[in-house]
Amino acid sequence: MPGMDERLTYLEWICFDLDNTLYPLSNGLWEIIDDRIQEYVARTLHLSRDDARRLQKQYWRKYGTTLAGLMAEHGVDPGAYLAFVHNFDVSPYIGANPRLRALLAALPQHKLIFTNASSDHARNVLRVLGVEDCFDEVIGVEDVDYIPKPDPRAYEKCREKTGVDPKKSMFIDDLPENLKPAKAMGMVTVLVTQGKRRNFDFVDYYLSRIEELADLFHLDEINKAHDGECTPS
Repeated sequence: MPGMDERLTYLEWICFDLDNTLYPLSNGLWEIIDDRIQEYVARTLHLSRDDARRLQKQYWRKYGTTLAGLMAEHGVDPGAYLAFVHNFDVSPYIGANPRLRALLAALPQHKLIFTNASSDHARNVLRVLGVEDCFDEVIGVEDVDYIPKPDPRAYEKCREKTGVDPKKSMFIDDLPENLKPAKAMGMVTVLVTQGKRRNFDFVDYYLSRIEELADLFHLDEINKAHDGECTPS
């Protein structure tokens, strides 16, 4: 691809996070997931919603996910947790994204979803976005023994399951802490953020939203074909 950064010409895999990466945080879907996490914590541990929220954030900071904290501290069944948290209709918040589909179809690399959510949730979101068939692999948290990003063991288990070569791969996420282990493995890293950009030494590229990946790979035909089209928000 003419004009592309030479570090991208040999990429064989592009690994994508799911929530707040393939769709923007501003659409409100994550707020529903976050609220259901708090509801599960409150119900399961018999806490007020305020106490449940405090504990949720405490476990997220300490363990990487609320689920990991609940498993470690309370022996919570991860299957029941994931089923409850993701048991709602996502279609009021996201919809088919033709521009994203065209972008994914134009990228010749293998494509992987690697998420701290369940693989069922991931496939549900991909189906509503209209891009489920664009991905070669979907790795949910249950596929890496419920070890969440950014724990390096999760990345290693993902590599073992998929055969991804980190030195020939790109990793895209909306959380900078999830990119640090990927960079340490030799991946090209991309942070998707609509917030203020900080200069992390483990982030190679910054995007405001996933559709800007077309610019990074110089897929001018995608931009021309969808020029003036409203991107789902």
